[in-house]
Amino acid sequence: MQAILALEDGRTFRGQGFGAPAERSGEVVFNTALTGYQEIFTDPSYAGQIVVLTNPQIGNYGTTPSDDEGKRPYIEGLVTREFSPISSNWRSTQVTDEYLEKYNVPVIADVDTRAIVRHLRNNGVMRGVISTASQDADALVAKARAIRKMDGTDLASVVSTKERYEFSSADPRNETGDALLPPSLSGNETQMHVVAYDFGIKQNILRMLTRENCRVTVVPAQTTAAEVLAMNPDGVFFSNGPGDPEPLDYAQQNVRELAGKTPLFGICLGHQIFGLALGGKTYKLKFGHHGANHPIKNLETGKVEITSQNHNYAVDPETLDTSAIEVTHVNLNDQTVAGLKHKEHPLFSVQYHPEASPGPHDSHYLFKDFRKMMEHYKKK
Repeated sequence: MQAILALEDGRTFRGQGFGAPAERSGEVVFNTALTGYQEIFTDPSYAGQIVVLTNPQIGNYGTTPSDDEGKRPYIEGLVTREFSPISSNWRSTQVTDEYLEKYNVPVIADVDTRAIVRHLRNNGVMRGVISTASQDADALVAKARAIRKMDGTDLASVVSTKERYEFSSADPRNETGDALLPPSLSGNETQMHVVAYDFGIKQNILRMLTRENCRVTVVPAQTTAAEVLAMNPDGVFFSNGPGDPEPLDYAQQNVRELAGKTPLFGICLGHQIFGLALGGKTYKLKFGHHGANHPIKNLETGKVEITSQNHNYAVDPETLDTSAIEVTHVNLNDQTVAGLKHKEHPLFSVQYHPEASPGPHDSHYLFKDFRKMMEHYKKK
């Protein structure tokens, strides 16, 4: 198949088509991770986005259900330099081409991804269309310009679970068969009950929570604070997710109602929701942070962590009430806020992904910190 990527500013790229013979549209972003493409495909935070992978060789180790972070791929389309039609890995159960075709995700390969990334870095993320059905560049550019913008769009409630469910160490999704996550605790510790808001939660976050001997109840995005408190949780988790955090006023209200009543931990979109709920504001980054090698400084310890990130919005530090909120982490690439905590209530959040998948494990300690916070609060 022949394929074309058309951007809203009129720039077009032609290449070879793989995956599904389809036409899909979304916001075009780039990710600099060197591995973990299946985890990127299936991260619900990528809903509504076409992803350009800077690693030139994609698809060469195939796919396996163990690497899924969601129920299906959430990316709208994939852009890569080289796309392998075969796989070479003992873990692979399906070649990547067939996997993406199954879920109707188009791929454009044999394009200059360096040029695309430089274009996005210089001009910012923009709307685009991938098509193997049409080669009319002008028509595709017009379609790209007509796509609804990400700003002001609540995508979290779209990807969220529709029904409450339980996740524990006995859950089959926790048994990947890879022995990558041995239990962090001896098992003799008291089991904690965590209620997790699903704004697009990744499977590895649930695995990391169970690793700290937590039983997790996952609830839909618009579950009320009263409903959560009725479950008698030891702590509440606010997950990652796609889109603009600002329209999620229901989630912000839940933070305000839960703060001080139970320990709270937020990741990525959850972090942005915390910032808004506590009186701050968010803004959109020029091209976002998407990759597995972002340096973060922990201001409390002075240590630097290499982290996995995937977000387009950030909390504005100038709008935070410093009498109540403390910035705990900063991104060393651009000094954006990467973590915060409340000075009075048991509440903290980070902008990045401590569960990684893919990415480094430098920030796994945050799940331990959450457990310690719950233990301390429970003794009161």
